[in-house]
Amino acid sequence: MSAGDGEQGADQGRALWHGRFEGGPAAELMAYTESLSFDRRLWPDDIAGSVAHVHGLAHSQIISEVERDSVLAALQTVHDEMSRGAFQFLAGDEDIHTAIERRVTELAGPAGAKLHTGRSRNDQSATDVRLWMKRELVAVAVRIVDLQDVLLQRAVEAGPVYLPGYTHLQRAQPVLLAHHLLAHGWALARDVERILDALDRVDVSPLGAGALAGSSLPLDPDYTADRLGFAARFENSLDAVGSRDHVAEALFALAVVGINLSRIGEEFVLWTSEEFGFAKLDDGYATGSSMLPQKKNPDIAELARGKAGRLIGDLTGFLATMKGLPLSYNRDYQEDKEPLFDAVDQISLALGAMRGMIATVSWVPNRMQAAADSETGSATDLAEWLVQRGTPFRDAHAVVGALVRRHLAGEGSLAALVSADPALGPDAAALVAPGVAVQRRTTAGGAGPAAVAVQLERFRHKVAQLRAAVTADLR
Repeated sequence: MSAGDGEQGADQGRALWHGRFEGGPAAELMAYTESLSFDRRLWPDDIAGSVAHVHGLAHSQIISEVERDSVLAALQTVHDEMSRGAFQFLAGDEDIHTAIERRVTELAGPAGAKLHTGRSRNDQSATDVRLWMKRELVAVAVRIVDLQDVLLQRAVEAGPVYLPGYTHLQRAQPVLLAHHLLAHGWALARDVERILDALDRVDVSPLGAGALAGSSLPLDPDYTADRLGFAARFENSLDAVGSRDHVAEALFALAVVGINLSRIGEEFVLWTSEEFGFAKLDDGYATGSSMLPQKKNPDIAELARGKAGRLIGDLTGFLATMKGLPLSYNRDYQEDKEPLFDAVDQISLALGAMRGMIATVSWVPNRMQAAADSETGSATDLAEWLVQRGTPFRDAHAVVGALVRRHLAGEGSLAALVSADPALGPDAAALVAPGVAVQRRTTAGGAGPAAVAVQLERFRHKVAQLRAAVTADLR
């Protein structure tokens, strides 16, 4: 919402509160407080809310059916003008609400001046934003599921390819590439669930709360909530117009999506470097250098990493705006829209770009597997081999650790040292051979072939479940 509480229709060129003031608003005030520059994108939602409100006024017999039809026709005209870019904004239009009401009054005359009966821009704006969020957050969730589909497809295609798994960015144990890709897929599944969960709290209509206390007119908020497709109407008018925790929650969910994309981006920056050489970007999803002819840069991955900070800023900035605000509405709440719009826009762009990048990247299995086949990657398998023969794990850890130290000191290959060790021997040395360790991960949810085959089917089911949920939630 942009301006303060105004309950009457506005004449062209006049502020909605003109009756209370002797003169017009200062140019500096209007320049500082306007929100039309960013809230005009709410026009479909403002018109939808106004249509429901007009039906509600007629339903409660506050306006006549003739007046209802006249205002509804004017709203349809405004919708058509907005849709084809023909709507003429005027200098006095502070925000999208003012602009639409001004035009409706021009078209419908005295009936149009009744559009704002029983309504404040406080509950009007809050309704608009919730309607926008219901649509746009579901669209984000759909894009996340689209990215999950790509991760699933690439995981299936990866087959037996394996690479090092890392802890502390140090090689730890080999894992199937499919397992690594699915790890990101499961994190994104939680992102979808967070968004859908947040939508439950978005799905409440504030329309009818008025400026802060409801109305003396016989309005029916349940009726308008139902017409707008909300699951419920507000329970407390002060809370309805004086709270934005649903915006903060959405910003948090979007920031976590950004963080998860940033982590994928960081890995692709590493994997596509010459030092790693695990992957090669498609030319359509990479950039070059204006000076260095040989360069092929992972800009999408880098921007996914960089824009995570921007998304965190959207969240923390808005939380700082919200803290300490007394009930009910305060003009500070105008600051809910720009971070929300920005977060949705940036995440939507990032999801599309990352989806294309991952769908077209080429793996370099020999580089991945050569890195994973380091002899020390089998150290845990050697310790567990001893555990299976009765050695306490701490003792087994010490035995293998000593052999690794000798290997790194140049005393010989780990396989040779293991073969010569009386506690281990040639049978254990076979575990150090290339490609063996990744086959030995057998526990449920683990990185070995049998467990990953099960996981692929479970993830396929999860993606289908999420796809059905977001499709059902399109509204």
